[in-house]
Amino acid sequence: MNVALWTAQILLAAVFLVSGIVKSIWSKPRLIASGQTGVAPFPLPVVRLTAIAELLAVVGLIAPRATGIAPVLTPAAAGGLAIIMIGAAASHTRLLRADRRAGRPSREARNVAVNLIIPATCVFVAVGRL
Repeated sequence: MNVALWTAQILLAAVFLVSGIVKSIWSKPRLIASGQTGVAPFPLPVVRLTAIAELLAVVGLIAPRATGIAPVLTPAAAGGLAIIMIGAAASHTRLLRADRRAGRPSREARNVAVNLIIPATCVFVAVGRL
């Protein structure tokens, strides 16, 4: 079980490291063009704040368990990321519905699916590390 948890933590850390970095330096149009369409309804300061939260959570996923210092922060970081991803899934769902109403082709169904898998992985880590 420990190996599965560490694997999940490392994968989540990698995903959110990349996501946090690009959200903190790329423009909103570039994020949307790259497939991070869930940022569309939010002002750039909210996107940047989310990036900071993701980057802090990356540290929280790995460092506490690796060092043995405040290991309770690992499930807290995973839980916080699950909340962020539930919000992302809701954003993508709204975009999917808007695309369908407008009769436009949409990539949002894939984004919704991904944004349901990631929080499930976060919950796995949070529960497993409690």
